[in-house]
Amino acid sequence: RLGSVIAYFTSAKFLLYLGHALSTWGDRMWHFAVSVFLVELYGNSLLLTAVYGLVVAGSVLLLGALIGDWVDKNSRLKVAQTSLVVQNSSVILCGVILMIIFLFKTQLLTLYHGWLLTLCYILVITIANIANLASTATAITIQRDWIVVVAGEDRSKLADMNATIRRIDQLTNILAPMAVGQIMTFGSLMIGCGFISGWNLMSMCVEYLLLWKVYQKTPTLARKSAKVEASELKQLNVKKESEVKPAEGVQLIIEKDVTGFEPQQEKEVGCAARIAEPFITFRDGWVAYYNQPVFLAGMGLAFLYMTVLGFDCITTGYAYTQGLSGSVLSLLMGASAVTGIMGTVAFTWLRRKCGLIRTGLISGVAQFACLILCAISVFMPGSPMDLTVSPFADISARLFENEPLPTIASPEPEMVFATGMPNLFNGSIAPANSDPEMSPEPVPLISVSLLFAGVIAARVGLWSFDLTVTQLLQENVIESERGIINGVQNSMNYLLDLLHFIMVILAPNPEAFGLLVLISVSFVAMGHIMYFRFAQKSLGKQLFVCHTPDPKAAPDSSPPGNTSTV
Repeated sequence: RLGSVIAYFTSAKFLLYLGHALSTWGDRMWHFAVSVFLVELYGNSLLLTAVYGLVVAGSVLLLGALIGDWVDKNSRLKVAQTSLVVQNSSVILCGVILMIIFLFKTQLLTLYHGWLLTLCYILVITIANIANLASTATAITIQRDWIVVVAGEDRSKLADMNATIRRIDQLTNILAPMAVGQIMTFGSLMIGCGFISGWNLMSMCVEYLLLWKVYQKTPTLARKSAKVEASELKQLNVKKESEVKPAEGVQLIIEKDVTGFEPQQEKEVGCAARIAEPFITFRDGWVAYYNQPVFLAGMGLAFLYMTVLGFDCITTGYAYTQGLSGSVLSLLMGASAVTGIMGTVAFTWLRRKCGLIRTGLISGVAQFACLILCAISVFMPGSPMDLTVSPFADISARLFENEPLPTIASPEPEMVFATGMPNLFNGSIAPANSDPEMSPEPVPLISVSLLFAGVIAARVGLWSFDLTVTQLLQENVIESERGIINGVQNSMNYLLDLLHFIMVILAPNPEAFGLLVLISVSFVAMGHIMYFRFAQKSLGKQLFVCHTPDPKAAPDSSPPGNTSTV
């Protein structure tokens, strides 16, 4: 028994979990802290935070395919180590710059009429964006490629590993912001910067070693598909112009072994071709994504990002305006983490009983059924929905009356620990009924209670569905396209996430939040309709015939016409 325990803790699977836990913990601390830092830097305004969010979303949207293509081009160890070093080094550098700004902000304001401080802001956002792009590359290579190779041909093992990765994500999503929030509140922002920089330095060294150990323990990681078949070229929409020129949009992994081209022949590629290569890769990546047999499933997952029904700053801010305290919100977030973990357990059980594709159908129905509560909450007592109120009425009134526009107050400790972000409504993190002089009547909690009951319960289906689509992509995308297809999938996710923030910007007042809820439920429904269409094409008349599949073969997880294997 002791030997089996030792064998597990030294296995490639456990080392992969440990490395992912360290990486995710650092990521969650940084993503939480950088938002607070940017709010504090710019006079308690959300401007820098909004710019940062826009830059991050836009960068992944535009560069997702290129990042994925880079993952496909290079060896697994090189990709993992490079993205790890770039990501952590960027966070460390960003932390050091922020510490300098906090220390010398007054002096920087006076130098060159404040332009030096503005340059520092630009530098922080740029480096933080580089860190996020490197984090995207790490996620693609580890969660979409390494994990498939470590699991081998056993798809049940792959499902269990995917579920464990998601459980780690759920726990770190709650615990990491709380930990760094405590440090920043009882210490200072300076100490918070220093702690995060130190953590990333330590984590980078440990993760680097863990990656090397996993690579050594899994010899198949050293073998990566380097031969480009005709079917793959067709899928990537690439045309060979000559026998001596490498295919555009696809760079083979070991050029000296695969291409056989002479070094001087590569000089024939002109400057214009090199400039055009990223654009060709971008086009080919999106075309390849569209041609995938699991395209509708991926689109269905992306549509779930177009929603305000999650525990982000939007929904928690709305709840705060409705009278929920930070402590209550922290309990609700804890409950959402529990239901998210329940979703990972449900995924593994349903997959064994009904197969992978049917698991996605059941999860989608469960999620949508729970979100019906959110739609009902819009019309219940206590709902502030009033579409006659202009979304910009408050801002217009203040402008005409020459009053200063509201700014975001410094986050209170309780709110920092509970939500990770200040409230975006009414310009303050204080709830709308917190003014003691006004003495408003208490808001009925029926509406907001139904809203959060639906959101929390829906996370069981949400995370089970997410795992289903993730494994469909892992199993049905050929190895040489894994990076670029998952890069485009990330771009789609960010695109819909960006649209959801634009939707909030167009209707920022609490009176319009009910409309946002109804739009969100509609997009979730459209996403699951796309998945249903995918399942119908894949299984045909066997769609509603539930059976217990072979755990390794999983015959219903591969759409017809796709001959790729894991």
